[in-house]
Amino acid sequence: MEQQSILEAAITRHPTLPPEAVLKADLLRLGLRFDQGALVRAPSAEDGQQRHEHQPKSYFIFSFNMAPMAQFDEEQKWRAPEEIALTGGPYNLRRTIVSVRLNPRSPYRVAPREGALWLHAGDEPVAQVGLHDLPPHYTEKLPDGRPVAEIAPTIEWGYLLYLTVFRVCQYFGAKEECQFCDINNNYRQQIQEGRPYTGVKSVDDIVTALERVNASGDESQAYTITGGSVTSSLQGKNEVEFYAQYVEAIESHFPGRWISKVVAQAWPLESARRLKAAGAQIYHPNYEVWDPELFAKICPGKTRYVGRDEWIKRIVDAAEVFGPANVIPNFVSGVEMARPYGFTEVEEAIRSTTEGLNFFMAKGITPRFTTWCPEAMTPLGDANPDGAPLEYHLRLLETYRDTLRAHRLAPPPGYGEPGPGRAVFSVSPFMDVLEPEAVEITGA
Repeated sequence: MEQQSILEAAITRHPTLPPEAVLKADLLRLGLRFDQGALVRAPSAEDGQQRHEHQPKSYFIFSFNMAPMAQFDEEQKWRAPEEIALTGGPYNLRRTIVSVRLNPRSPYRVAPREGALWLHAGDEPVAQVGLHDLPPHYTEKLPDGRPVAEIAPTIEWGYLLYLTVFRVCQYFGAKEECQFCDINNNYRQQIQEGRPYTGVKSVDDIVTALERVNASGDESQAYTITGGSVTSSLQGKNEVEFYAQYVEAIESHFPGRWISKVVAQAWPLESARRLKAAGAQIYHPNYEVWDPELFAKICPGKTRYVGRDEWIKRIVDAAEVFGPANVIPNFVSGVEMARPYGFTEVEEAIRSTTEGLNFFMAKGITPRFTTWCPEAMTPLGDANPDGAPLEYHLRLLETYRDTLRAHRLAPPPGYGEPGPGRAVFSVSPFMDVLEPEAVEITGA
């Protein structure tokens, strides 16, 4: 069946989901490719006029690609955009922001058509493509010549500054690394390609870069501090000391300028209090996958150093510190069905994840998810190059929306506006399916 027919059948089967979310889910699981020359002079998303510069992929923490860097030509390697905005087409799409995941085998491709860029499913155009103009601070330099964009890249269509301050993970090797994660492989690839790619960003790096960002008139509304796990120490600090120092410095220099978020491991209660005292508003202790057996197999490092039950306990404890609405654990949607460990039936996988959603939401904690990208050179990516079935992702969107409503919870804070045409979270359609009025009728 041709890809457009598959897409249309999925839209028909799921009439309560906006078509924007269906297409976005399919793009995130299958990736896309650019025709030769598509990125030479790309149109702006804002006014359709030709621009020389758009915002390229920064590889801010993972590759989010389905093939190694070496397989891409120079145009895609260096000019592939961070995100695309989809509009119009046969489904009359409202603006839909999608993270670019390069895949040379994808049935989706971006190509010029009648003076504009269009996303095609096979040979059929399905949406016009707009690119985000290069943010002003991307052209600026630190005193040592490194680009500010390398230290403080922007994602989510300008909403979020993503500050990966430690670009490798101390969960290392097959017996510790999360089986879907390519943070260490991505770091190696970027260094091999000669890209400026700072392994550990100093506090001074971050503050100096944010001074440039702030002076440029940048309209970002939040920042995320994150990086790999620290299992022993880093620069003489344990994990909470290491990450908290960045929050303290930012909040000292720019008090209240941004919503402050931290993605890190699930920490004991006293460490969570330390992070809150540093100035963090939102805490993301990601649990990745709910099922106990899958957690042990897919997250061996987290199992070894913390353990699933303790991890979950720490998430719940953190709600005492930050407030339940501000503890937002992430799970990677799709790894539940990854061979050789995962569920073989969509309903089994949905049942398991729903159990986790209900567990947390009953306590006022609202998880969120990212759509699994089967990245090359990861055990699960190599074993599952096509990721999880589209039907799983669409059933999950329905389930997440309905479970949130059942618990009378608002969408998680720190992600911008919900709803089709408004959402900017680019690595999952979960915000695209939550209607804006839901914020008014539910509570956090």
